[in-house]
Amino acid sequence: MKNIVRGLLAASALAGAFVAAPAFAEDAPSDFTITGSATVASQYRFRGLSQSNNEPVVQGSVTVTHKSGLYAGVWGSSASSSDFNNSPIDIGGTEIDVFAGYSTTLAGVTLDGGVYGYLYPSYGQGSFGQSVGLTRNAGNYYELYASVAKTYGPVKGKLGINFAPAQNVFNYSTWSGTRSNTYVYGELSSGIPGTPLSVHSHLGYTSGGFDYVRDYLDYSVGVSASWKALTLDASFVGTDIGRGTAFGSNYLYRPAKPVGVVSLTAAF
Repeated sequence: MKNIVRGLLAASALAGAFVAAPAFAEDAPSDFTITGSATVASQYRFRGLSQSNNEPVVQGSVTVTHKSGLYAGVWGSSASSSDFNNSPIDIGGTEIDVFAGYSTTLAGVTLDGGVYGYLYPSYGQGSFGQSVGLTRNAGNYYELYASVAKTYGPVKGKLGINFAPAQNVFNYSTWSGTRSNTYVYGELSSGIPGTPLSVHSHLGYTSGGFDYVRDYLDYSVGVSASWKALTLDASFVGTDIGRGTAFGSNYLYRPAKPVGVVSLTAAF
């Protein structure tokens, strides 16, 4: 039954993307561009860690961009939830992100920055979460972000930083007493000339209140194939947290172990 429900959700999301595209295009003022996507993925990994108990998810996004470079949008994902019984990372079944920022290009360098909010409407609402005092908004937080990117021929390089200042979410930090978090990362990507294929890689480092067991590295490498509005991606995603670092516990190690992730995205 779960697989049937996931299939129906995925089909609805993809169909909605294609149906909505013409309406958005007609309604959008000339100074604004509206883009979006609908994705079905084998699981949801965020900074190397599984947010969905290594199970499939449906995701979607909509972004409104002004010609000045200002933009705002929303992104959402489903996720499995078992009240922390199957995984130490349990976001409650749903994540909704809102963001706003500004992007511009100077001398061939793209500068981007803004604020990103993470909302978890059902986080900690099971019996275990309530027994340890998790409130409905306990998991919500925001980050400030900035990045620089430049393209050299077919290769694009990007460096970025996300900073979460002191806020209530750090009251529940398990592994670190730090009341802020810093995430730095670098990315390289390139299209393969003459083909619909592109390759991409990512390396990031988490330090502070969002440590998982300890400060950690996350990474991903993958290849994407595009056809019209569809993109099929296969990536290898993981962290430098080994089973020993996770105290020999499969419960702790499973969200961080390296895995393959496959996704299909429809863009509009």
